[in-house]
Amino acid sequence: MTDVRTADAGRPARTAVVTGASSGIGAAIARALARDGFEVVLTARRSDRLDAVAKEIGDEGGTARVFPLDVTDKEAVLAFAEQVPTCDVLVNNAGGAYGTEHIENADPGDWRSMFEVNVVGALHMTQALLPGLRASGDGVVVVISSTASFTCYEGGGGYSAAKHGAHVLAETLRLEVCGEPLRVVEVAPGMVHTEEFSLNRYRGDADKADAVYAGVAEPLVAEDVADVVTWAVTRPPHVNIDLLVVRPRAQAAQHKVHRTS
Repeated sequence: MTDVRTADAGRPARTAVVTGASSGIGAAIARALARDGFEVVLTARRSDRLDAVAKEIGDEGGTARVFPLDVTDKEAVLAFAEQVPTCDVLVNNAGGAYGTEHIENADPGDWRSMFEVNVVGALHMTQALLPGLRASGDGVVVVISSTASFTCYEGGGGYSAAKHGAHVLAETLRLEVCGEPLRVVEVAPGMVHTEEFSLNRYRGDADKADAVYAGVAEPLVAEDVADVVTWAVTRPPHVNIDLLVVRPRAQAAQHKVHRTS
């Protein structure tokens, strides 16, 4: 464990744990929180990617620690939590979408994998870090869900089901910790163009992945979501952002997207 950096205000730097921090939205959130003065703890399965993000943060003058971790492994998560005695913010970002088959032809294994990482992984992390979040006096649990959590669409059944589970986790936790020094924030992004999300969903087919964003002049990028998360967690302690939906201007709904071509 490295020593916690002392912030300019003379108090220990706040600590933020970000899951799925090796790329995309997670990496952008980690960089944004570090710029805001947090010491960030980066977790994901790919240690080389985590090291690269940590180096970027360090080059910008921030502080980051790297812990390779599979959030679906409960014992590994518990071991990780023992190494993070203080935690002010937990960002449950690890997730993903696998496959676009209609329910008739969907692979149950894909559905199971999506539920494990998007819901059970967030459950593991939240359970393990709640004591530290409580002890901080103003702990914040962030769940990155999706507009798919409340709007279904063809070929998206498994992903919508998993993200609805993430939404339910956030909403239920908020009820259960009411009256405690904890806030629970859900951020539901719409169309976000990142380097891996759609590529993974289409099993490496770059043409199909690119077609998702074809003709959309300005989809969201990871930094847009990171900006929203940073704003939400830095509100005064009495202000809770229950649910924040963020879409590009070109997207009015899952099925309503303006394309220039």
